[in-house]
Amino acid sequence: MVDFVDNKIKEMKLKGFSRNTIQNYVYHYSKFRSSGLSRDDYILSLIEKDYASNTVRLTSAAIQFFTGFKNEVFIPKKDKRLPVVLSKSDINKMINVLNNVKHRLVVALLYSSGLRLSELINLKFSDINMIDNTIHVKMAKGKKDRLTILSKKTKSILRKYVSGENYLFELNGKKYSNKSVQEIVARAAKLAGIKKRVTPHTLRHSFATHLLEAGVDIRHIQKLLGHSRLQTTQIYTNVANSDLKKIKSPYDVL
Repeated sequence: MVDFVDNKIKEMKLKGFSRNTIQNYVYHYSKFRSSGLSRDDYILSLIEKDYASNTVRLTSAAIQFFTGFKNEVFIPKKDKRLPVVLSKSDINKMINVLNNVKHRLVVALLYSSGLRLSELINLKFSDINMIDNTIHVKMAKGKKDRLTILSKKTKSILRKYVSGENYLFELNGKKYSNKSVQEIVARAAKLAGIKKRVTPHTLRHSFATHLLEAGVDIRHIQKLLGHSRLQTTQIYTNVANSDLKKIKSPYDVL
């Protein structure tokens, strides 16, 4: 069994699967194996337990990859929930409430440059252009490079910070883990008195939404985020409220 999984991991690497996808596939396949259920019964059990449709879809894909099952099984449609977005005031509180310069820089970069968590932890000081105020995001999602913006306020925090030897953010000589960044963000939100569940991706959502509300062309936002399809970026048109603020409820004009 161990050799089988190892061979499948090698196959995924050869096919260019991301490390995150590999970890998710192995995790969900292992859960399926330990359940002792058939593929269909296991998927059904997840649906009956009200697991998020995205989790059910990912589990089904993982099982299909490891087992070769190709017969159809009902999969719920992908969730189309609106992203959680914080106000500018809440973002400001999160950054300013942190005394640790490294932690302040983590939150500031995630928000002000719209970075994904994986992009942040792989960032090197040499990727940052302090003259042009840009950040070179290398080998991001889809194995693509892109440029994003470096905020002047973030740059002022960066000047007070001593970078790690290899990566911008390191702990005991190793780059930060996903969990470390997630804990920093969650702690900042708690200290700022924010009741919503805040993740690193919440800051990226907020970055995109605030740019859209400021009138930045959505195609520019698409490039900054590194989205392959404009359709992916257009979800932020549903949460940007600059136009909504101009609309009066009919009740208010009675």
